[in-house]
Amino acid sequence: MSSRDVIFSRIRTALADVPNLEPEQDIPLNWEYGKPLPLPDVLETFVQNCLDYKAEVERVPAAKVPEAITKMLKEHKVRTMVVPAGIDDGWRKAAEKGGVKLIDDDPPKTHQELNEIDAVMTASRVGIADTGTIVLDHVADQGRRALSLVPDLHLCVIRADQVVSDVPEAVQRLKPSVQAGQPLTWISGPSATSDIELSRVEGVHGPRNLLIILAE
Repeated sequence: MSSRDVIFSRIRTALADVPNLEPEQDIPLNWEYGKPLPLPDVLETFVQNCLDYKAEVERVPAAKVPEAITKMLKEHKVRTMVVPAGIDDGWRKAAEKGGVKLIDDDPPKTHQELNEIDAVMTASRVGIADTGTIVLDHVADQGRRALSLVPDLHLCVIRADQVVSDVPEAVQRLKPSVQAGQPLTWISGPSATSDIELSRVEGVHGPRNLLIILAE
């Protein structure tokens, strides 16, 4: 018996108990696109995965968001911050209370000007628990993409009701934004790459620091 015959004989023996069905009938899939992934605690999963990505997370009641903004900006010694036109007025006042000089993006700042600003503060559209991802669709309270990519620190506020279980559920939520032609930015922790000699380098193609306030 040749080596070829031995190999095929072993394969036939290994497959002897496999039913002769069409591939898609082998394993029944009780799955529906966009249906929430069963998680014991969606918000806690989101927080833990964000922390795994080296983001900083504060869980606070919605009424305490301004207080958390002031606290986090002071801790990181932020002096200047660009804010989108539609940002919550209470968040603006909280940043100013922390001694931060606010800079409006009207007229739009150049990339060089944004690079000289310490931070940016935005709202968000969707959070994904399973991947620890935040998605911006860049409406008025999030500003244009450059704002969330150039400054070294990004403070992002997300509401608890914006956090979904997984990517398919998030895509369902984002469908209106896509249909409206809005760009999407998917953020999983601070900007980082390991392409350079397999060493993690942060801040290469986006903010070096990501601060998240989860408003419950």
